Amino acid sequence: MLRKKSVLGCLIFLAAVTVAAQVEVPSSRPELHTIVQRMEQAAQENRDQYKAYIVTREYRLFGGDQEKSGSKVVADISFTPPKSKEFRITETAGSPRGENVVRHILENEQRATESGQAPGAVVSDNYEFTTAGEESLDGHPCYVLGLTPKRKEKSLIVGRAWIDKQTFLVRRVQGEMAKMPSWWIKSVQVTLDFNDVQGMWMQTSTVAHADVRVFGPHTLQENAVKVRTGSVVAELNKNKPRRSFRSAEAVLGSFEH
Repeated sequence: MLRKKSVLGCLIFLAAVTVAAQVEVPSSRPELHTIVQRMEQAAQENRDQYKAYIVTREYRLFGGDQEKSGSKVVADISFTPPKSKEFRITETAGSPRGENVVRHILENEQRATESGQAPGAVVSDNYEFTTAGEESLDGHPCYVLGLTPKRKEKSLIVGRAWIDKQTFLVRRVQGEMAKMPSWWIKSVQVTLDFNDVQGMWMQTSTVAHADVRVFGPHTLQENAVKVRTGSVVAELNKNKPRRSFRSAEAVLGSFEH
């Protein structure tokens, strides 16, 4: 009898453990709409904190299986809030194709800034969002959101976004361009990384892998190598004469952000 009771007790215990394991533990993750709302609010607050700056970017263009870049371009991009942005290409090396690509990218960025628009912004006006889990990115816990563009535009990406759990700012956007910039481009895989730069959250690097008809695979890498801020920069921008830039054809098209 004692043995039967012992066996029965074990069975009851195991059944209880099984039921407990099947009970769903409440998730601490906010609802999707809350994440999106807080992300958009954080982005707006970040824009309000922007000050005049000059960022030096380095661009490298790789063609085919090249281990070394076929061209290198360095440019200074100056911004004065709220809508003034200009650029100056300060160094070029290698194939002139790289300068054409970079010039086209910067012209599109300039126009977008001066019109007050952010064509590729990760906001509900541009995307449908889904939850895609949680991951750590460079040691920062993030919510991962699936991105489905509401329109087929070359500034939008079909992919994912990593949202910092603490700040709700976008740390990374990765995926394929929703619309190819030209017939020559069969596909473009893009990774955009963002980080804090002197109290401003901005894009710090871009990697774009393009499959170009006839010419094969090409890769464009962009990195912010130096940022200058402060009243001196603001004064330089204010006194600098306005210039217009002639549009140039780009092999990889433009990535507007």
